Amino acid sequence: MIRFSLRIPADLHERVTAQASADRRSVNSEILHLLEVALSSRVVDAGSPGGDPTSPASLHGKPDSSPA
Repeated sequence: MIRFSLRIPADLHERVTAQASADRRSVNSEILHLLEVALSSRVVDAGSPGGDPTSPASLHGKPDSSPA
């Protein structure tokens, strides 16, 4: 297993921590679960009409990266 550091905003960490608690998982396990779900939905979306596998809604850039 690969180990790396990840920086996330405090509010996102709070949301992940709350979801992990609700799902009775560690924060690490919750992040792995969410990544697996997001990445597996890309495969499903690719086959649907209009599905764009290159831009899943939950994996866009930083929240503040939209043009002003």
